[in-house]
Parts: sequence; structure tokens; C-alpha cells
Amino acid sequence: NGHAIPGNLSNAAWQGATSGAQAIYGNDATNLETYGRLYNMAAVLNTKGLCPNGWHVPTDDEFTELTTLLGGSFAAGALRASATDSPSWDGSNSSGFSALPGGARDAYGSFIDGGADAYFWSSSLNDLSAAQAWLRGLYSGNDFVNRYDNHERSGFSVRCVKD
Repeated sequence: NGHAIPGNLSNAAWQGATSGAQAIYGNDATNLETYGRLYNMAAVLNTKGLCPNGWHVPTDDEFTELTTLLGGSFAAGALRASATDSPSWDGSNSSGFSALPGGARDAYGSFIDGGADAYFWSSSLNDLSAAQAWLRGLYSGNDFVNRYDNHERSGFSVRCVKD
């Protein structure tokens, strides 16, 4: 909605954030154009909206629908950018999703898996744990799409879906 989401936080500030926060992998501006930003769950769930008007962060069910259409648990290759895309990764990108290995920021503020793996938040909290939310993980050289939950203070990529 145009409101700034705090970024470039130290590890301690990231770990202690109770409102929306975003990061560029490694706090290195050169990663922004290729990988975009990583958001904590408070940013994803902010009622002001993380996505542009007319768009939303997909629910866990919407992610499940997408992966089911693309082959179920083994749909990661269809989601990952291909070797001929620019920027590239090791998928077929037959879906046009063009995922790139933007890594993550863990709940303690450390950056992990950049250039190797991609993680995408859904907007769905895990009903069994108020501090956990559902996401999807894609990994280099592996076509498995991993659905799991992670701590709300972790930072992952977001894809917006048209309403």
C-alpha cells in the first residue's frame, strides 16, 4: 500500500521484531534486483497489505492447488527458473513462476541458503502453533516441493496472486 516496511535490520533487531520487517539477502543491495526481498510473517499478515491492490499473498490451499496442477510434490522443476532464463536456475520453468534461489533469513537474523534454495510464505498460519506459518521450499537439483511451517520471525520470499 506504499507504507515503508523497516529493513536493513541487525540480527538482534530482526530477531526482536514484532511488526513487519523486510530484508535483502545479506543486507547487500546487489541482491535486490535478482532475488527481491525477504519478509517476516508480520509483514505478510499486515492488514494494510503487502501486495498491490487487487493482489494477495496466496494461502496454503492456493499453493497446494498450484503444485497439484504441476505434478504434486515433484513440481519444483516446473516452478524454478530455467537455465535459459535470465536470471537462471536449474528448473524447466514450464509454469512461468520463475522461482530463484533467494535464500532466507532465519528467526535469529542469520541469512541462509542464498543461491541454493527458495522459500515462499503463504498467508496461512499453522492452527497448531500461533507462531508458525506455512510455506513452500524449492531446492537446487531436486524437484521436490517441501510444504512445512516455520517461525513467524523468519524471512522468506513472497509471491503475490491476482485476486
